[in-house]
Amino acid sequence: MSTVTCDITISTDGYAAGPDQSLEHPLGEGGERLHRWMFEQPDENAAEIAAILESGAYIMGRNMFGPGRGEWDDAWTGWWGDEPPYHAPVFVLTHSPRAPLTLAGGTTFTFVTDGIESAMEQARAAAGEKSVAVAGGASTVRQYLAAGLIGELRLHIAQVVQGAGELLLEGLDDVRLEQVSSVENELVTHVVYRVALG
Repeated sequence: MSTVTCDITISTDGYAAGPDQSLEHPLGEGGERLHRWMFEQPDENAAEIAAILESGAYIMGRNMFGPGRGEWDDAWTGWWGDEPPYHAPVFVLTHSPRAPLTLAGGTTFTFVTDGIESAMEQARAAAGEKSVAVAGGASTVRQYLAAGLIGELRLHIAQVVQGAGELLLEGLDDVRLEQVSSVENELVTHVVYRVALG
């Protein structure tokens, strides 16, 4: 069975996004600061960036794919342009049906309306022997952690105090995290945890 991982960046005070997410602020107000480590220090964080993109399939929430709610605007094809970085099947959790969307570079978005377990089953089948990655956002990650479906949580803790927004680990009293490794540099600390419930 495929390993299930999750890479997500949070602030030092636990926020995975800033407040008031919108088309103009896809990561919430001030949320882009969380990801400076990826863009300002790619060489220093090359191993962690590569690990994010090595999975055989991905799962994400609708808010990570786009800002809309309700019926789809079929002109919207995601935040990433014509060639998203995934180069693999991506399963998007949603309440509104939409036909699959295939973009350049091997990324196909499949829109799943029947819950997190169905998305996981489809992602495992698509990934084959490779891992499945729960990509975000915070609400999606919390659902999979609470269900015991993530085996390895890779937190990228940015040297930023966000102050408000969406907390990643709120309400997960039954989730136990066992630290496996930690790597620190100027902008971020990468901490890998093994995840268990109880």
